[in-house]
Amino acid sequence: MTRWTVVAEQESRDLWIGGRGPVLVFGFSVLLSAMTYLAATNQAMNFLEQREAVNLTVQVGLAVGVLLTVVVSADAISGERERGTFEALLLTPVSRRAIVVGKLAAAMTMWLACLAVTLPYLWVLGRGVAGAGQAALLALTVGTLVAVGLGGIGMLFSGWTNSNKTSLAGGLLLLLVLFAPTQLPALPRTGFGQVLTRINPIGSALHYVSQILVGRRGWTNDLSYLAAPVVVALVVVAVLIAAGPRLVRLTAGLR
Repeated sequence: MTRWTVVAEQESRDLWIGGRGPVLVFGFSVLLSAMTYLAATNQAMNFLEQREAVNLTVQVGLAVGVLLTVVVSADAISGERERGTFEALLLTPVSRRAIVVGKLAAAMTMWLACLAVTLPYLWVLGRGVAGAGQAALLALTVGTLVAVGLGGIGMLFSGWTNSNKTSLAGGLLLLLVLFAPTQLPALPRTGFGQVLTRINPIGSALHYVSQILVGRRGWTNDLSYLAAPVVVALVVVAVLIAAGPRLVRLTAGLR
């Protein structure tokens, strides 16, 4: 496992020097720029309180940043199988588990890049309400938990399939299923609605962020909403490490 950093360094170099990473981050920055412009000039959005605008920016940054992380992680293994570059990696003196951990770490650089792009927008929208620093810290902690968990699931899809299209479709479908409930009309705060929010790593994370930035609640008041992101991240990483030798093969299959 000590050589996972070598894999992470090589994978990060391929991601950022190969051109795919900068293109994705550029598209992400264009999206945030358009949203910030609308928040500043659109008559309807001008009525948003500054804290609500900051919260919206964090939520968009988290959702899209995690989406791009899943796209990268879903390509990590199945993409190399399709491109015929996986055999060379398997011949290196690095354990299969180190390869999995290194690839996940490289995928996380996409999330960190999206976070870095988001910070200036938080500063612009959060001036005067002392919310920019808090929003940045929330995005770092909560967003990283969600990115690790869902990025890891994307890598599991990638290891289980030979087709890059299949792994990408699986990752995007998972995000759609998890993100759709957050866009529904307000769910009941008790009973089924609360359970649905709490077990959804994206829904619970966005709820927790909103309660702090908009509701002005303390960090520990709704800490239980982070249970789902934490559990998903820990379980997925454990599964990746345990199943690493079976996932990292020339062809998909757990046998």
